[in-house]
Amino acid sequence: MKILQSVASVAKRGANRVQNFVKNHQGVLRSAMVVLMVATVGVAMAQTSSGAAGSQAFTSVTADLKAYIPLIRNLCYGLAGIVAIVGSISVYIAMNNEEQDVKKKIMMVVGACVFLIAAATYLPKFFGL
Repeated sequence: MKILQSVASVAKRGANRVQNFVKNHQGVLRSAMVVLMVATVGVAMAQTSSGAAGSQAFTSVTADLKAYIPLIRNLCYGLAGIVAIVGSISVYIAMNNEEQDVKKKIMMVVGACVFLIAAATYLPKFFGL
């Protein structure tokens, strides 16, 4: 029982940390989306013969992406931690209840964690940063 209480308290602390992170950076994420939207509209509307405006827009978008990649990477790591904690509690409860799909639950939790960590790792490479 003490193990379950300690796991629950760790899960609550992790959830509070993620909530605080999202609350503190919510304006930043919204600003990033607006900047990206404006930059893409600007690129679509740029109709110069030399193409200098288009390359300047791509340069500014690349700089903006470089600024937000670490925040998104940390968010993915935080989500992976929450999935791992909640999933381990779910697997623990399933094992105590002697359910039959325990292996399936374990594989889904591990798969979700691996996906989130891989997504956070390869995100800069996807954008060429």
